[in-house]
Amino acid sequence: MANAMHLRWKLEVPDGQEEALCAWLEERGSSAFYREADPPKACYVYFSPETLPPEPGGLKAFPGVRLLEAEAFGDEDWLAKSREGFGAFEVGERFHVRPLWDETPGPEARIGLVVNPGLAFGTGGHETTRLCMEMLEELALDDKLRGPILDIGAGTGILSLAAFLLGGRGLTAFDIDPECGPAMDELIELNAPLLGGARPYESFVGTLDHPRVGGPYAGLLANILLETIQELLPRMAEVSAPGGWLIASGILAERTDEALVSLVSQGFQPKKVLKEGDWIAILAERDRS
Repeated sequence: MANAMHLRWKLEVPDGQEEALCAWLEERGSSAFYREADPPKACYVYFSPETLPPEPGGLKAFPGVRLLEAEAFGDEDWLAKSREGFGAFEVGERFHVRPLWDETPGPEARIGLVVNPGLAFGTGGHETTRLCMEMLEELALDDKLRGPILDIGAGTGILSLAAFLLGGRGLTAFDIDPECGPAMDELIELNAPLLGGARPYESFVGTLDHPRVGGPYAGLLANILLETIQELLPRMAEVSAPGGWLIASGILAERTDEALVSLVSQGFQPKKVLKEGDWIAILAERDRS
């Protein structure tokens, strides 16, 4: 299509509306969505030439969401437009994350991760991903990443990769979204120089009831919606080893009490809560009995 035109929306999106908005946009054919890592943290959503975008008036269903800019551009501008707004940034004490087009090395004391923004959730830029990576750093200091570890709703697999680079072993990552399979493989390829030929984690597309889910697991990662965590908690309890840890995130801070009660009801005792912006991550431990 010689004159194919892509469409990009630049949006102002309150944290509390992001998940629901993403789902709404995906249902209407958006090809990519990401939020800037640095203030003002604008969100960008893309529609391919083959897609009829939704009416902007539909955004009124999401309080606080504003369309700041709508821009059409041709194939020749696709890469340049898709790269705007995503630069390198640091996470926790150990990681430096950069997009694949930025070849500038980070500080020598940090582990340099390379990501491809827009393919799937999990580039390190979102608060929930950063909180989980910070908790993984703390677990590594306490020698609690020996595994086996299960990454539930892994997206690109960035948390499993981070856990491996912090010394974690026996990692398995999965997601229900078919697009996450290639995204997980690509993340490994992009970071191959860090891995020395090792496969950091096994991965598959499926659910928590998939035959490849074994257990008992010494650790669980669940950076997903609170509603999904609540739905899966009984199964998480089944596959978790007594005394095993769980990092649960994708949780709005205003729902902290609800999340803590849900965890306790299934035998996970909260040990720590980290907060960034409007989001939290919870570190919990499975009852030993």
